[in-house]
Amino acid sequence: MEKINLGFLFGGASSEYEVSLMSASSALAYLNLEKYNLFQIGITQDGRWLLYRGGTEAIRQNTWQDGDCLPCLLSPDRSHHGLLVWNTPDQAPELIRLDCVFPMLHGKNGEDGTIQGLLTVAGIPFVGCGTLSSAACMDKVVTHTLLESAGVRGARWVWINETDYQADPEAFFDRAEKAFGYPCFVKPANAGSSVGISKVKSREELPAAMALALKNDSKILVEEFLSGREIECAVLGNERPRASCLGEILPSNEFYDYNAKYLDGKSRTLAPAPISPESTEEIRQTAVRAYQIMGCTGLARVDFFLGEDGRVFLNELNTLPGFTQISMYPQLFEKDGLPYSELIDKLIACAMQVERGRT
Repeated sequence: MEKINLGFLFGGASSEYEVSLMSASSALAYLNLEKYNLFQIGITQDGRWLLYRGGTEAIRQNTWQDGDCLPCLLSPDRSHHGLLVWNTPDQAPELIRLDCVFPMLHGKNGEDGTIQGLLTVAGIPFVGCGTLSSAACMDKVVTHTLLESAGVRGARWVWINETDYQADPEAFFDRAEKAFGYPCFVKPANAGSSVGISKVKSREELPAAMALALKNDSKILVEEFLSGREIECAVLGNERPRASCLGEILPSNEFYDYNAKYLDGKSRTLAPAPISPESTEEIRQTAVRAYQIMGCTGLARVDFFLGEDGRVFLNELNTLPGFTQISMYPQLFEKDGLPYSELIDKLIACAMQVERGRT
């Protein structure tokens, strides 16, 4: 079988640059190079594109850009269907045609529809959700609005943009207090990996939490605190998506923040999650329904809270979840009998299926 020319994107101009490096180095270690001609495309934090021709350990250690790299760019010209690479500054660029791209990018400029739009214009199949779905799932206000209108239960919430907040912060605090009180969560509408999120226990803590969130986005969401277990479901596929078994997060911190996810190494996960068959089935069905409502393709991790009274609340969808060795998405499918390397093959196969109306 002829090998697939696979472009593998990592890094990115994002606050989640380091998470991307961890995910990329893990995924690349499981990529079957008998099936793929691999082209590693690194994006620096300041937005430079480089064709990286070294090993994965340098990606993990964030020293890759000091290694064997050539300037490159993804051409939007569909006749190119790939990368333009400058072997020397004074020569015309070399064209490398790509059959598929795996954008292992997290956060802004990665899973928010921006890179998906560029790949769509270029006419290159890519792993994951399309432009509209990626953007809608990234924006928590849009996600809440769409799922709430479809009758999917979630936390109560209010939101505000930076201009209106700065004009009258006290009025917004009054609105949040009236809606659900304390404790509550303050979140940037567009950020992942729990970046910029604060758990707030009193009105006095709101200004600092808002300031932190505003460092990451100009639109802020405040959600009620839900007491319950944190449950995650991985979904895979296009027209007929498949839901995995469920996993449970036992965070080392007060909530599953960036430090608990990636740094301190003390958080625990349970898979399959020890919950009733009835709750398991409700969560899996809701995950697939939300996936379809949001127009997802390829993959997404759908996160829930399971209340003490047994009620299920959808928290969010992550269209490019972490792919580290401890990340829940690959773990859940591994538990379902789909090894990491075969999961990557499935995702690339989903991307290369004939797609109608991808936007």
